[in-house]
Amino acid sequence: MSIWWSLHLRREAASVPLARRLLLGTMETAGVDPDVSYDLSVALTEACANAVEHGGATGSGPASEAYRVTAYLDGETCRIEVADAGPGFAGVAPPAAAVAMDAESGRGLRLIEELADHVHFGRTGRGGALVSFDKIVKWRADAPLALT
Repeated sequence: MSIWWSLHLRREAASVPLARRLLLGTMETAGVDPDVSYDLSVALTEACANAVEHGGATGSGPASEAYRVTAYLDGETCRIEVADAGPGFAGVAPPAAAVAMDAESGRGLRLIEELADHVHFGRTGRGGALVSFDKIVKWRADAPLALT
């Protein structure tokens, strides 16, 4: 069994904790180890915060007012994608590793890279920004679901 869900959210600060709570609830229900769930939820929070802040800079209308979060929990891997209508990363991965931890901005991308096993910064098919990250899942001993 696998689990996936997708949300279309308004670019408002209140949408960030909503996405985080949905992810944490899904992970808890599926039986994912709490430490893995926490890491993924922090990475998701950072990606959503970036979409809210930067996700509509190039467009106007409904597409620039929203962003999309999609999560896949399949077997031993969880993949999360956050897509928006913003200018993105111009097809090049941002220099997150070069950002100092005391910098005013850019730390969120570095944090995502630290918390996930694999990260991709790119563009959507419509020219917006896409942040995708994976993490190998560990299961609690009492996990109710066997996701294979």
